[in-house]
Amino acid sequence: MFKKTSLLTIKKGFFIGFSAFLIGTGSAILTPQSFASPGLFEYQWDQQQGYRKLKYYQSTTDPLYPASYYFFIRGKERKDNTIKLTLKIPDYFEAKIKSKKISLCKVKIGGFKAKTRCLENVPSVVEINDNQTSIEIFPKRPIPRDKSDYAVVMKIINPRKTGMFQIQALSQSQQPGEIPISTYLGTWNIQVVGRVE
Repeated sequence: MFKKTSLLTIKKGFFIGFSAFLIGTGSAILTPQSFASPGLFEYQWDQQQGYRKLKYYQSTTDPLYPASYYFFIRGKERKDNTIKLTLKIPDYFEAKIKSKKISLCKVKIGGFKAKTRCLENVPSVVEINDNQTSIEIFPKRPIPRDKSDYAVVMKIINPRKTGMFQIQALSQSQQPGEIPISTYLGTWNIQVVGRVE
């Protein structure tokens, strides 16, 4: 009788203690978690009004590995015919970017059953500033305002340092008789995180 009562007491105590633990940590479990690098440096941004997250494909997140990036600019994200695209690169994204390794194409965005691939190359002039914080792409023909998806394709060796990097996209259009104005399209949040051993 004593053993049975003791066992019931232990079970009740465990249940009450575990319930209190769940209630106490419930808000933490349900709260979105931020990402941290292996060095425990936490990356966060205050999303300003008007922030728009853009989609991308990245072939690998491993530091110092050759990587292909497809920065998607979907039809629903373009408001006008585009005569110039600008990518703003953080100065701490320490990778060697070469203009000959950047291209613009009409793209088929992949999924579970198909890979992302370029359907048609768009001849363009690519200019990169000296400190590699700005990439300007001038298509030889404007990107039309339609439902087609396009991508800026960038092939690089990933930087040595891990982390998350925000790359902003600006689009420039020109209406007849108007001065070209650059407008914010959105932001790609890319990662270089390395392999988990």
